[in-house]
Amino acid sequence: MNIRISAKHLTLSPANHEYIMSRVDKLVRVFDRVLEIDVIVEKVNHGFHVEIVSDVIRHRDFVANCTHEDLHACIDLVVDKGVRQLADWKDRIRDHHRDDDKSNR
Repeated sequence: MNIRISAKHLTLSPANHEYIMSRVDKLVRVFDRVLEIDVIVEKVNHGFHVEIVSDVIRHRDFVANCTHEDLHACIDLVVDKGVRQLADWKDRIRDHHRDDDKSNR
C-alpha cells in the first residue's frame, strides 16, 4: 500500500509529515483493500484544506475533504470522514454477502 503526501503553497515539517502518516494509517486498519492513499494539504486564505483520496479495490476512489484554521484539527477531521466512508462501504459489502447466503438456503 502506497501513501503519498503532497503540499500546495506550504512546506510540511517532518513532524507534520509523521503526524499525517500516523493518522492515515487508521484508514488501512479499518479496510484492508486500500491500494493507495493520496493526501493533499493546501494552505488557503483562512486556514488549511486537506483532501484524502483512497483508491480501493473494485470501487471508485473515496474522497474526503476538510477546511479548518488548525492543520492538526483539519487532518483529524478529514481522517474521521475517510474512516466513516470506508467503514460504511465495508458494512455494505458484508451485508451484501450475508443477503446472498440467506437466499441460497
